Amino acid sequence: MSDDEVDPELIALLRKTLGLGGSSDPRMAETKVLENAQFAFDNAIDVALNPSKTKEAAETIWRMMQKKAYSTQTWSEHELHPKAKDESTVDFIFTMDLLNFSFWSELPSEKRFAIEYRGRTWTGYWSLVAALQRALDEDIPITTPEFWTKEDECTEELLKHVFRSATEEEIPLLKERHQCLQEAGRVLCREYEGSFLNCIYNSNYSAASLVNLLAESFSCFRDETTFHGRRVRIYKRAQILVADLWACFNGEGYGEFHDIDKITMFADYRIPQMLHQLGCLMYSPPLESHIRQLKPIPSGSNWEIELRATSIWCVELIRREIERRHPETRVHPTVQGNKTTKRSGSATPYEEEHQQKCSTQKRVKKESVQEPSGMGVNAILIDFFLYDTMKELEKDGQESIPHHRTRSIWY
Repeated sequence: MSDDEVDPELIALLRKTLGLGGSSDPRMAETKVLENAQFAFDNAIDVALNPSKTKEAAETIWRMMQKKAYSTQTWSEHELHPKAKDESTVDFIFTMDLLNFSFWSELPSEKRFAIEYRGRTWTGYWSLVAALQRALDEDIPITTPEFWTKEDECTEELLKHVFRSATEEEIPLLKERHQCLQEAGRVLCREYEGSFLNCIYNSNYSAASLVNLLAESFSCFRDETTFHGRRVRIYKRAQILVADLWACFNGEGYGEFHDIDKITMFADYRIPQMLHQLGCLMYSPPLESHIRQLKPIPSGSNWEIELRATSIWCVELIRREIERRHPETRVHPTVQGNKTTKRSGSATPYEEEHQQKCSTQKRVKKESVQEPSGMGVNAILIDFFLYDTMKELEKDGQESIPHHRTRSIWY
């Protein structure tokens, strides 16, 4: 073999080590997000945890989640989230989380970027979902990877039309969103036959493998930084993409991930705000003053890393405390279902084996009259609950501290 030739065995070994590709053992894949978050927390100077408040919060969160029957079903209940359980919904979720970043505004609520759709005005994350739904209603193939690669059709001007605002403020980082679409389109068409479904198949229905695949294949999902000389992976959007698939499909079909509990919370600016409100997170006087004065915090700075990493670790401690107090939470929060068939090409032996196994499981479930007792809980459901609760508090003007301001594509 010459120096110019690629060693296929070496490439295969590398992909297996990273938890990528159909030949990997999905049980071995690790994202290292939680491990990296603990390292950053252990070395943090300006963000700390209050252990007693964290334990109190765990019980409060658990009781409120039980009261609201919070589960994967909650995701599909929102009027804007897609209701169909098919390939088009997978495409929608990929597009949605590809562009799911930076919606905060310095302007008053009535002047901030907003989307008018279905007789209502939507802001924040929901403005993104509304804009995508509106574009599809207008026959713009905004969720089609091949369309993203057509430079003369999927232009920045077209994207500006898709995200046209009901106010004078435009969507932040429009250029960066256009670049994300272009990059994702090129990667999917070049390496995955133009379909994100093939990324799911390559990950063998492993949540950790799919997160790693996204971070490796798409630079716009590679949410990494350096803290005290060590690489720190946060992977907010890659993880929430997997979580949205899991929640939308209720842990079945395209959303069936056997290791879903390897996904951590999604480190953005809302969850730290909520955790501080609960008394779990404590800030140094300089950092707290900076946040209260609405001053920007640079992406990748120590303050920002500490805020995001400590939030990840805090939610993990909350999850562990809930599990300690309520052993029934060890029941998985979803049931197994029937696997879908591959979009193009024949099924792999792994898929055929699991299709047979899951078909058997589905028949057994139909014959059973009992469901597992107790509601499972993981970092995903805790994150969804904290995010929704923080938005409700903000809507009612009950937030005790503003969210931190960082403008980036990572969240």
